[in-house]
Amino acid sequence: MGAAITLQVVQNCAGVIGVLGNTLVCIVICRVQSMHTLTNGLILNQAAIDLLGSLVTLISANVGKLDPVPDGPTGELYCRLWFSKFLNWAFFAASTFSLTALTLERYLAILFPFTYQTRFTRRAAILVVIAVWLTGCACSAYNIAIKRFNGIGSCESVNVGGSQLVGVLLFCFEYLIPVTVMLYAYIHIIVVLKRKARRVGVMGGNGTGSSAERQAAGRGEGQAESLVRARKNVLKTLFIVFCSFVVCWTPNKIIFFMFNFGWPLDFQGALYVISVALVVSNSAVNPIIYALKYRQFRHGVLYMFGVRSNADEVVLGMSSTQG
Repeated sequence: MGAAITLQVVQNCAGVIGVLGNTLVCIVICRVQSMHTLTNGLILNQAAIDLLGSLVTLISANVGKLDPVPDGPTGELYCRLWFSKFLNWAFFAASTFSLTALTLERYLAILFPFTYQTRFTRRAAILVVIAVWLTGCACSAYNIAIKRFNGIGSCESVNVGGSQLVGVLLFCFEYLIPVTVMLYAYIHIIVVLKRKARRVGVMGGNGTGSSAERQAAGRGEGQAESLVRARKNVLKTLFIVFCSFVVCWTPNKIIFFMFNFGWPLDFQGALYVISVALVVSNSAVNPIIYALKYRQFRHGVLYMFGVRSNADEVVLGMSSTQG
């Protein structure tokens, strides 16, 4: 009983913070015109997924199971979509794929800027968003298959076979592959940015030309440097989001991977409760990270509430040119 109460408290706290925080992120990005970039569009999608995931977590933590389950199609839908926790895991999976898409968008923008400008259009971003939602639902479809209405007022489990194979596939698609792809992308980005910084440092040491030319070049370099700083801020923010994802998801994924191969799992034990608490907390963490680390989001919040400064003008002005 103690473990169940602890988990419910965590679900309630994470659910409330997740709903409020992600709602704020969605409102700021939608209402502040200068934040209407493709990158922020993908962040908006991430926040929308986490908002709905937090809402489902909050409802499931406080609404008891139907007893009896109503007859007919309503009971069947309840058992397959809600009782099976299909919605919970669909949003969790979609959040993972959304973060992967965000990382690859930054990877393409920084390492292949010309390809990014020509290929990653608004239409491409919309297709990415649709793919993220569909993939999240597809990865949770197994939940629909293993629960059904028994016709006498309750839901029951169905043995459809292949659970071990499904467990391995989900571990790979929902965790191992996304983490590997994102880790490679961030390492490659960091290496390339450091290499570019060294080249710029060497070129900056060769000051030639007239005073007027140097002043004009200095202004151009100042603007370029500000844009680079803004892009680096986005990158650092998303990297922290990635790190929080790894911390929150690794214990639960490893536990269930081992469980699929016969490892005894105590669903009331501290290890399982902590792993689930970390998972449900992940959706609530991202808005906090944006508030603490994403400079453009902070200025967007102030701008939306009518608090303006020169720093706001600079950051928000640059965002319209930021990829």
